[in-house]
Order: sequence, then structure tokens, then C-alpha cells
Amino acid sequence: MQLFIGKKVGVSEEEKNLSYYKFFERALAKIPEEKINLLDAPSKIPAVPFEQRNLFLTGEDKNFCQIGYGVAADGTGFVCNETYMPNVTGEMLDWWFPWHSVGSDLRYKIWDNEDHYFARADNAAYVCDKNIPVNRKTWGVNHYILEDIGNGPSFIKLCFKSPAAFGFDEKLVGAEKCQSLVCGIGAGECAAAMVHKWYPHEGGVMFCSRFWIGFAEVDGKIMKALPAGVKVPVEVPRGLFAHNIKEFSNLAAILPEVYAENADNF
Repeated sequence: MQLFIGKKVGVSEEEKNLSYYKFFERALAKIPEEKINLLDAPSKIPAVPFEQRNLFLTGEDKNFCQIGYGVAADGTGFVCNETYMPNVTGEMLDWWFPWHSVGSDLRYKIWDNEDHYFARADNAAYVCDKNIPVNRKTWGVNHYILEDIGNGPSFIKLCFKSPAAFGFDEKLVGAEKCQSLVCGIGAGECAAAMVHKWYPHEGGVMFCSRFWIGFAEVDGKIMKALPAGVKVPVEVPRGLFAHNIKEFSNLAAILPEVYAENADNF
């Protein structure tokens, strides 16, 4: 699998005139070699089970996989990652997730200029409403996304949820190991539950991701959606892990500057 395909997605002349086009022109940030090496084989340690997801928020999941990918015994896939983001604050991340879903497609492209085509919120008016706290601007909003996670561009509908709607204990948000988070259900070629949390760490933040592949929302409840006896092909979590370590390495590199220049530009 080639993490760096060496070819950027297309941009319009209008996008080239935006102030943040300079971030698109930059080379993607380097991925730590130890993470690239993990692509060679699935993790022998499983991710925290989805049913125990509150352990992820409290940081009490250290006996489970922290960085890696694989297929669990029940056939579902998992992806885990941790990204140290120096000079990044929790407020920047609360802002980033809604900000890149409105306005120009270039906002999504600068995150990963080789794999991201667009991410569009289905309720831009809500996202841009100044009366909505920035850390709630993803709640109940769907993002329609086109991106490449290894097998060519594919469409994804990412349905963001409030922590409560995702099944988290809301009291854990704002605690030591979870300053804030975003979470949701992705509906595409392979449905998945997703959560990113972050908390202050050594002059920046520790950004932690978990994906449970093969989970979907059924009648308002998030549950395993694979038929009995079916397993997620290992190539699926492997491709998602490769994409995750790539895009978040780059976000860590650009976010402080992007935020400083665009925080008031929704």
C-alpha cells in the first residue's frame, strides 16, 4: 500500500485564490516510522470492545490496542491511533471539525491533499450559527464526504452524534483523559462507528481515534451489523489505519497556523 501516492487532488482557480491554499501546496507531514511499520501485520491485541467504549474516554483501556488495526473475534474490524499534536489546543480541534465541513472544499483538501476531495455538512446554517457552541456544531449533522482510503475515491455519509446519542456517559466528557470529542456513524462501503477524543498533553494535545468497523445504527441503536459468520476483510481496517495515520499527522502540522488565520472565518 502506498501511503504517499504523489498526486494531489484537483483544485479550482477559485480555490487557488483562497488564503489557505498555501497549506494545500505544502508537502504532507511525515508519518512516524514506527506507525508505518505497524502496517506490516494486524495487532495481536484487540481494541476495547464497543460495548465498553466508556473505558476509552476514561483512559482505562490500556490493556487494549492503542495504535494499530485488526479484526476482532466477532468478525468486526478495528482501528486505533494516537497522535501527539504539539502547539494544538482542544479549542482548535472543536473548531476544526465543523469548520472544514462548510465553505470551500479546499478546507477538507488541505487536511490531506492527496486523498480528500470534499466534506459537506447537510446543515450549514446550523454549523455557522454563532449561537451554537463550537463543540456542539457537529451534533446531529451529517457530512457527505468523498475521499480515498486506499481503493480509489469513495462516498461516505458520516452521521455525527452527541456523546449521549453515541452511548457515552456525558459526565466523562471534560474529564482528565477526554477534554472533548467528536463521534459518529459512517455509512459507506463498510459501516463503522467512529470517535476521536483529545486532552492536553505536553504543550499540545494527545489525539486518540477509535473505529469499530461493521457497526451501524439500526432503529436508533448502534450495534454490530455484520451477518452471522461474516468477517471484515483485514484489508479494510489496514487501509483505514494507513489513511488515519497520514491525515492526522498532517493535521497536527498545519492546525495551529490554520486556526490562527481562520478562527473567525466560518
